[in-house]
Amino acid sequence: MGFRIEGLDPDEFAPSFAMSDAELAQRNIVVLYAEDADFPCRVALAGAAVGDRLLLLNYVHQPAASPYRASHAIYVAQGSRVKATFDDEIPPALSARALSIRAFDPAHMIIDADLVDGAAAEGVIRRLLENDRAAYLHVHFAKRGCFAAKVVRS
Repeated sequence: MGFRIEGLDPDEFAPSFAMSDAELAQRNIVVLYAEDADFPCRVALAGAAVGDRLLLLNYVHQPAASPYRASHAIYVAQGSRVKATFDDEIPPALSARALSIRAFDPAHMIIDADLVDGAAAEGVIRRLLENDRAAYLHVHFAKRGCFAAKVVRS
């Protein structure tokens, strides 16, 4: 069974990049510049390049009407203009980190979850998607709990 890991839609963040730093601050969005590759952009699913302008913002990654409705901080790099998709492959931003992978059913309820080193995530993703009740997976960075990406069957 194949899977696809998807980045976020860059169009969702384009209006924020047109705002001044003061306007962003009023919305609790922090502007910063990547000091190293440890700033994973959720659009590109890769570390930002040194010097890239980033937005650190709260993002509702689980908008469903469910007890699991959730949001958390994410980074988005200004230069990320294309939504990343990785078919049957773990993106660099995920493979280098400890991950929490959560399986959700069609009612947006968690039905299974696991912790894994990102380099071994493929096996956990395939195992969780073998469950017919799993509608999709959410991947989070285990240390800080931030949403990383969504996984669907391909």
